[in-house]
Amino acid sequence: MNKDLMKAANEHGSVLLAANDAPQQDGILCAANESSFAQSFYSEPITTYITGWQDPTNLQDLLNYLAPEIQSGRMAEFKKAVNAEQFLTESDDIRAMDADFKRVRFSGETEVVKTLNKGLTLYVDQDRVANEPDWEQRRAAWLLNRLVRNDIIRAINLLSTGATSVTKTWDSSADPDADMALALDAAGDAVGFEPNRAICGKSAWLKRLLAFRAQENAGGFASASMMPDQVADMLGLDRFVVSKARYQSSASAKSKVVGDLVIFFAAEDGQLADDPSNIKRFVSPCSGGEKFRVYVQEMSAKIKAVTVEHYSRLVSPTTLGLRKITVQ
Repeated sequence: MNKDLMKAANEHGSVLLAANDAPQQDGILCAANESSFAQSFYSEPITTYITGWQDPTNLQDLLNYLAPEIQSGRMAEFKKAVNAEQFLTESDDIRAMDADFKRVRFSGETEVVKTLNKGLTLYVDQDRVANEPDWEQRRAAWLLNRLVRNDIIRAINLLSTGATSVTKTWDSSADPDADMALALDAAGDAVGFEPNRAICGKSAWLKRLLAFRAQENAGGFASASMMPDQVADMLGLDRFVVSKARYQSSASAKSKVVGDLVIFFAAEDGQLADDPSNIKRFVSPCSGGEKFRVYVQEMSAKIKAVTVEHYSRLVSPTTLGLRKITVQ
């Protein structure tokens, strides 16, 4: 094992590495390929544990909301949506005797993507966890949370990058809800239907609240007291989610994942690979059929490595109808 890595593990109790960056030990036969590694170090009990584990912060629920998963093999195929085909008005849908119904074809460009193998490894000095029950399960759950958070950030970046953006100042003279309603209406004109989901950063939500409270009238106070579900009903959305998630943006600071943005997008649970949603997340099973897989490897007499892996790929088949408000 690398001496610097061993020193760090002894000093700090653990070292976090990408799954494919695990160092080799002198005098020990290392896994030659994926199947031998899985056979040697796969932990079925811990894999079962994290499969049934419920995240108290609901990060998995947020990821499923932002980018509903589509089960696929390692190679996933989908058609980029041709918007006009979703709204064709047929005049020849009446079947003649002895004939078949008209066959509808989608002519969108076919794209093939490969799901990516993602994972993290945590090195743990066993003296640090000698009196901690279920430490392997707890570390695996922590790694799982970090992997999910990574895909959440990827999903938000994908939506934000593709969205048509407007900048709004939400102060005592503004009507934030009217701004959001107008953004949805513009999206409907562009794509033919309005987005059904929204993700709002905590900073944007607080600016909405303060803007309405500063108006000091009955209407402003009523709007300020509305909960996200009530805002969703008012705007005609399936859900309106306020994200409080944060990430380490620098060595000394944390940032909100969504922040001052409100993003409107189209997505559906149980969606198909070829439907005209703004975002898709293709998910492939690991080698044993699990969504996530855990490995525990003894690196030395005192150091163990816990690894969690999975396969996923986020794509945006169309940016039509994607709208974003940047709140000042």
